[in-house]
Parts: sequence; C-alpha cells; structure tokens
Amino acid sequence: MFNEIITPIRTIMTPGPVEAHPNVLRVMGTPILGQFDPAFLAIMDEVKEMIKIPFGTKNEQAFAIDGTSRSGLEAALIGLIEPGDKVLIPAYGRFAYLLGEICERAKAQVTYLEKDWDSVFEQDAIIAEIKRVNPKIVALVHGETANGQMQPLEKIGKFCQDNDVFFVVDTVATYGGAPVKVDEWGIDIAIAGTQKCVSVPSGLSLITYNDRVEKVLTARYQKELGLSKDFRNDRHISSNYLDLSQLQRYWNKERINHHTEATSMIYALHEGLRMMILEGIENGYERHSQNDRAIQAGIEAMGLAIFGDRTTKMPTVTPILIPEGVDGDAVRNTLLHDFGVEIASSFGPLQGKVWRIGNMGFSSRKENVLHVLAAFEAALLFHGADINRGEAVLAALREYNQK
Repeated sequence: MFNEIITPIRTIMTPGPVEAHPNVLRVMGTPILGQFDPAFLAIMDEVKEMIKIPFGTKNEQAFAIDGTSRSGLEAALIGLIEPGDKVLIPAYGRFAYLLGEICERAKAQVTYLEKDWDSVFEQDAIIAEIKRVNPKIVALVHGETANGQMQPLEKIGKFCQDNDVFFVVDTVATYGGAPVKVDEWGIDIAIAGTQKCVSVPSGLSLITYNDRVEKVLTARYQKELGLSKDFRNDRHISSNYLDLSQLQRYWNKERINHHTEATSMIYALHEGLRMMILEGIENGYERHSQNDRAIQAGIEAMGLAIFGDRTTKMPTVTPILIPEGVDGDAVRNTLLHDFGVEIASSFGPLQGKVWRIGNMGFSSRKENVLHVLAAFEAALLFHGADINRGEAVLAALREYNQK
C-alpha cells in the first residue's frame, strides 16, 4: 500500500524553487482543455503578451517552452549555433559554464573569458574580448545565483548590435525581481523560468527574441516529417523538441501540432504573470529590493559577512560567508528540520564556503524575511557560532520602518 502524499509546510528561501503563489496553485486545479480548444488558445495568446512585460520588450516573439529554465537556454543556443560557430562565454559563476556546455554539445567553438566569482566583469573587458575573438554569439548570465552577482549589460548589448554579434542572456534569476530591459540593452534572445520570481512551479521556460534571430530560425525551419515531407532543410536545428523555428509556429497563428501542451502549467503561468502585472512590475522590483535590504541588515547585525562585490549584488540572492569553525550543512539541517526553513549552499569554489538566502517571487515577503533571520540566528547559536545575539530581526525591522 502506498501512502497519500502529505508534504511538510516549508518557508522556502532558496534561489529557486520558491513558494508558489496560492492563486497559481488554485488555477492548476481547474479543468483540462484541449491544446487547440479556442478557450485555451485565448489563454496562450494572453500569456504571450504578458511574458513581454517583465522582459521589457516589444518583440513579436515571446512564449513558453515546456521544460525547466534549462530547456529555454538550450533552445536559444542551438537555434542559433551551427557546427563551428564561435561563441564567447564570459564566466563569473556556475551557470556561465552551463551555457558553455550547451554550446560545446552543439559543436560550437567556445571561448571562455574567466574571472574569480566575487564580482562581475567590467563591460569594457568583455567588449575587448569580443573584438579579439570575433564570435557569432556572446552568451552571458545576467544574475548569477551561485554568488549573488548581477552583470551590467547595456554597453555589451549595444556593441553586439553595432557589430552583428548575437547577444544571448540568461535572465532566469532576475526576471520579475530586478529590471530586465531586453530592447533597451540590445539583447537578441532572453530566457527566464517559472520557478523563481514568477512564483510558479518549475516546468516552463520563458523566451523572447527579436527579428534578426527570427530570420536565422526561419532559414533553418524544417517541419516534422510526420506532418510534411516537403520541408527538408540541411541546416535544420538539431533538436525537434527544442526547435524554436517550430515552437514559434505552434504559439503563433499557424498553430502547427508540435507537441501536447502542458495546459495546467500554462494556466499557472498565466496566473503568475497576471499577479506580477497586477502588483505592478516596478512595485515588484521595489518589494524585492526592500526585502533584500532587510536581509542584508539582519545578516550584518549578526556580525556575519556577505560575500562578493556589494555594488553589483543582485536583489534576489544574498550569499553569506560561513564563519570559520561552523558546520554549514549542520546549520542548514537545523533550519530545515527544526524551523521548516530552507536556504541553500553553493557550488564550485564556493561550495562549503557560503550559504545563500533567496528572495524571490511569493517567497519575498516581510514575514518570510523575519522568520528566516530569527531561525538563522537560533540555528547559528545552537551550533556554537560567535554572533551578535538578538540583533538580526531588530535590524530588519528598523529597515522596514524607515520613513
């Protein structure tokens, strides 16, 4: 006999996934519609328009891809890359290397521009490397969750546009939580996901791209063999499932039968985006920023150090240096099992050296911030950390009550 699923209640303060908005969970329980039902097509059309707003774009193409954020990253890159194409990857954290791995598997010639993970690049350094490498594509992470850093983009994007270089940007950790300006910053393709600031369960990736990308995709279009034998293309995109040239025709007027849509997830996305727009995109940015300031105030009041360059810190992740002699995993386990609070560790050179507190979407709430700070202080004291007692929550409250 198998038991009924009963999940514990958690306060999820990781850099993703986050707590789903209650309205999102409600709409996921509504009846299934067929993927070509006119009522469902109307929902898809509204989703397309709503996706554009946090991206800051008027692009024609904006839609969802079934799969986690990684599916959108892969679709974007393999849609542009043909074997032998040059790609430049400026790497200042873990997820740049994911972009690079996708490019390598697509048989691109990948050049990495690398630095320590404590800060972002000067934009001029990336531009200088673009001049040296002369790539077809520059692929870059906007907000790097491994270290909580956020890369400025506007000068890089302008240079790419002026020099016919495609600019592909991972905005997964910033979409909806910090300003993203696809059109203003000269981004050709931007990718996001549902499981962070959209407050929707993991399972969809969001993408937008401009006309010059669409021209490349159109030149590589190949209709699925079971639908037609007349659309063969020697330059076809290597994946059928993640073929943007087909997916855009599924989401647009042509409505080709590409795959069976995850209708309940589209309901969820519609509601998540609707709630963001109802709050006001700028108001959402300010909420994330205020909660981030309160988290930082509480962490510093305890006497802990925040990792990385504070001038380029992203508002949706706070990385905290683990004090010497403190077992980072033991603290996290106490938080989870005794307080029901989940925070994260990190990766690569930061593994075992920092904790990460997320501040995203529906999880980015005053009550969550105060709860995680109180629980964090207690867990640290329980494990013998030498910190300032009773200061964290008070510092956060002072931040919230500034006039």
